[in-house]
Amino acid sequence: MSDSVSFKWGAISIKGNFRDNNEDNFYVDPQARYFLVADGMGGQSAGEKASELAVELVSKKLDLTVPWDGKPKEKSVTGHIDSAVEHANSEIMALGEIEPKFKSMGTTVTFIVVVDQQFFIGGVGDSRTYQLRDGVLEQLTEDHSLTQALVKAGTITPEDALTHRYKNVLYRYLGSKDGATGTEAKKINPQVGDRYMLCSDGVTDGATDDVIHRILAEEDDPQVAADALVKAAQDGGSKDNITCVVIHVDEK
Repeated sequence: MSDSVSFKWGAISIKGNFRDNNEDNFYVDPQARYFLVADGMGGQSAGEKASELAVELVSKKLDLTVPWDGKPKEKSVTGHIDSAVEHANSEIMALGEIEPKFKSMGTTVTFIVVVDQQFFIGGVGDSRTYQLRDGVLEQLTEDHSLTQALVKAGTITPEDALTHRYKNVLYRYLGSKDGATGTEAKKINPQVGDRYMLCSDGVTDGATDDVIHRILAEEDDPQVAADALVKAAQDGGSKDNITCVVIHVDEK
């Protein structure tokens, strides 16, 4: 990314058609230094609390520790990101242990952190970040789900994973011991024309890759795109809360 590019973004989160409350949360830093989406679990107030803690604690830690000015080394940035997520994981686990109504709560998180004109993209759980570049849609994060583990092992196909009974079962998330084992953040050099989407699995539960590709490609206003993606997921039968953040990389 050069100094001649800028960002536009849009974001939306809805309860959806099948849930009584919204356990998703998102946060966009006012200075566009980072973007977060979290999908809580644990039922009722527990999931809401977990995702709320994730975006709040990760944000605070990033604000305080990431060297926003200058040209820090990649390992330094990913270390600060991992530390922020590990901090949130510890706090979520601790609250779950001392407060009965929050017992066993957890949350996913996916993020884009912008440092020295580079994107650092990763997450824990099955909330995802996608990139649309030169007409190609790519999922940049890896799901920490049992089905994805089975796909990697060659036990089932990606097509099988879409309807597998364990597709929503996570082996890593914030609120678990494995939630602090790193976010696998990768560095991406954003280019003019790139479009990115961070989302909870409520989007992908109801919108196929083809639908996501079409909407990201067609809509030149990121808020219109975010609204359209959520509506497409809702119309497509998503049974979860639905949240997405869309970012466009433009010329200044």
